[in-house]
Amino acid sequence: MSQRYFTVTWDQLHRDAKALAWRLAELGPWTGIVAITRGGLIPAGIIARELECRLVETVSVVTYDEQKRGNPQVTKPPIAAGDGAGWLLLDDLVDTGTTARVVRAMLPKAYFATIYAKPAGRAEVDAFVTEVSQDTWILFPWDTEPQFVAPIMKNVAAK
Repeated sequence: MSQRYFTVTWDQLHRDAKALAWRLAELGPWTGIVAITRGGLIPAGIIARELECRLVETVSVVTYDEQKRGNPQVTKPPIAAGDGAGWLLLDDLVDTGTTARVVRAMLPKAYFATIYAKPAGRAEVDAFVTEVSQDTWILFPWDTEPQFVAPIMKNVAAK
């Protein structure tokens, strides 16, 4: 388990996805978007809107069970995207690059972009917005909810 956590809010995710869309707009037009589920679904929706792209396909690759990493399993291939030529492949994050390599093998001609990238997987994608350290676990807004947090001094005094 990671020792650091980085919480991404809905507002921040939207801003970062839109920043990525600005970069991708110059490279289009795109035939369609392939979202890597589940994390890529919301960024793909935001970017599809910004790029006025109506054709959205998905590829489902299961790699994590909560925070435990396992062997990747493709549970739904991206049939409509063929070899990926003209397609934009989107995910929320590239971590170790495991999922990225599996999907790249299926869509070798797609342009691969993520919102966030960690050093171990950064080389697997063509574009990203923000790099975070490898030991950081990103808490996406769909994985969290607002709750009370004690002041820092309460935790310092308890030690």
